[in-house]
Amino acid sequence: MRIAVLGGGVMGETLVAGLLALEPRPEVVIAEKRPERAAELAATYGVSLAEPAAAVEQAEVVILVVKPQDTPALLAEVGALIEPGAVVVSIAAGIRTETIESAVPEGVHVVRAMPNTPARVGRGVTGISAGIGCSADSVALVVRLLGSVGVVEVVPEKLQDAVTAVSGSGPAYLFYLAEAMTTAAVELGIDEATATSMVNQTLLGAATLLATADDPATELRRKVTSPGGTTAAAVSVLDDRGVAHSVVEAITAARDRGRELSGS
Repeated sequence: MRIAVLGGGVMGETLVAGLLALEPRPEVVIAEKRPERAAELAATYGVSLAEPAAAVEQAEVVILVVKPQDTPALLAEVGALIEPGAVVVSIAAGIRTETIESAVPEGVHVVRAMPNTPARVGRGVTGISAGIGCSADSVALVVRLLGSVGVVEVVPEKLQDAVTAVSGSGPAYLFYLAEAMTTAAVELGIDEATATSMVNQTLLGAATLLATADDPATELRRKVTSPGGTTAAAVSVLDDRGVAHSVVEAITAARDRGRELSGS
């Protein structure tokens, strides 16, 4: 299988690394406009380099990994060259499938995707939505390909802004919590290096437990919150400050901003 990856930034590299770990190993060609970066990717992964127009030639899958503002120009350059039956995957935030479908030949299958940064360590979450003309087989193919960097969830396109707000922006929420916990630990007398290690490992351990336990988050929290104990004292403060409600409001605000940016 020939896969053209148009864009060699951090996410482009992440996807390339994941794709090359698949069996059977696909043929990957990268189009990256920065010569030094292109050379670095070729040397690191042993992939071919090409200009966008040449990269999409005979490609069964074309992955658009460029900024939303650069997507229209890229589609104008290569859209008509993509072969009918090929699958186009776009991770450009806010670019609708219908926009891409209008720039490619009839018979090209279009999928919109929103990965998040933990894909860099194989722990990503990617929400994908199929265009009108996209077949079930093409969706299954994209699930397999993007599954190389984490979990893939298929959602209606109207929910893509919500996906962006929850999982796309989600890592930043955890980093925000980590910052606050580390600051608190330092203020309580723990040195910064130790505080950082403790907080990072606590979050990693808790997330792993959450992902592997049969119990939902609510039940796991209840089990470690003994009445009158230290955890209960902390949760009480969070409840008094309306933290849970603030999180809901924050994610809703992210969703609404996504809608503004995409014009939906």
